[in-house]
Amino acid sequence: MHAVGVFGGTFDPIHFGHLRLAEEMAEALGLARVLFIPAGQPPHRGTPRTPATHRLEMARRAVQGNPRFTVDGREVAAPGPSYTVDTLTSLRAELGTEVPVWLLLGGDAFLSLPTWHEWRRLFELAHLAVATRPNGGAQTGEPSSELQQEIAQRRNHETRDAPAGSVRMQAMTPLGISATAIRTALARHESARYLLPDAVLDYIHEHRLYIQP
Repeated sequence: MHAVGVFGGTFDPIHFGHLRLAEEMAEALGLARVLFIPAGQPPHRGTPRTPATHRLEMARRAVQGNPRFTVDGREVAAPGPSYTVDTLTSLRAELGTEVPVWLLLGGDAFLSLPTWHEWRRLFELAHLAVATRPNGGAQTGEPSSELQQEIAQRRNHETRDAPAGSVRMQAMTPLGISATAIRTALARHESARYLLPDAVLDYIHEHRLYIQP
């Protein structure tokens, strides 16, 4: 059964750190597809400075040439906050209940999981794959006690072709690239080349995104 990866974020802008994480997760988990889902109105942070239509188009340009990567615009199109549990519920309605679905998370996002809307329901809808440093550690900080309990119950207990329910820590190539640093560099009229795909950088310059007068 062909497993599907789900990778959400503001992607403001999307960069090589995002793309490399998705590529390594796809290989490690045997994913047939990875859906990049830009957030419309993320509930856990301030409204992205860049309109969702631009972030969606940058994501589309970034994944061109990788047949395993697809951009999904459902959160941008939906009214109201972009809750991951709603997105996964919508995907399950399309994919059915038997297809393995993996929610791809960075370490910091995983640590904040208990603040997410109906976060425990996520395990009913998907497996969670968490990007870690090569030594197996999380990005920063320690999980809360309630998250530690979930990890203890679920970590590395996936069964072959199970649709959901496990947590897997997956070591990733560390790339010190952040969207914040890219936005800062562009605002200062500094080079952001080699931090993100040329097609995305061209789009940014074409539409004067992040660049101060």
